Amino acid sequence: MLLDSIPEHPNPKIELEQYTIPGTLAATMLWIAEFKYHDIYNRVIIDLGCGTGRLAIGAAILGAKCTVGIDIDPVALSVAKDSAHRLGVDEITNWLCADVLYTDIRGDVVIQNPPFGVQKTMRHMDTLFLMKSLEIARKAVYTLHKSDPKTRILLEKLIKEVGGRITEVITLKFDIKPTYRKHRKRHYLIDVDMYRISLEG
Repeated sequence: MLLDSIPEHPNPKIELEQYTIPGTLAATMLWIAEFKYHDIYNRVIIDLGCGTGRLAIGAAILGAKCTVGIDIDPVALSVAKDSAHRLGVDEITNWLCADVLYTDIRGDVVIQNPPFGVQKTMRHMDTLFLMKSLEIARKAVYTLHKSDPKTRILLEKLIKEVGGRITEVITLKFDIKPTYRKHRKRHYLIDVDMYRISLEG
């Protein structure tokens, strides 16, 4: 409920594939990260492509040492900053307006909902976000990708090449609301795979 109270992007851009992660999905990722793997409490959490901040703020609520949300869109970050203040975690949440692919910040854990790379302008962005997350995380990465056998094979190969180890893949539902003009249905329910990747030997 707290995460759903964080507003969606007021004016999302389709060319950036800006879809707000549903509160229930964000809560599920965070619950698994903390209560199954102890990956949030007292750790530095980074959310790449954070949008309005649901994952970063949720991690802060669960006791992260600090969280850093990075996004190229200042409007989304403004919403995130206001929400962090309203929910009482503004002192441990940080917001950086930057291109994710050109940041060199480091943290313990990355938790992200990257673009799926469907739009031509965002082609392969899902794998680029993944590679960046594996570069900057010290302990683990939690990342969402469209559920597809070919995608799994590709991601498994990339993760293995950089020394990561997939400890769990869980298929979850991503409920997309009609966000753009082309959308005609009230809901678009798609399967997504959440990967938990360990970067510790």
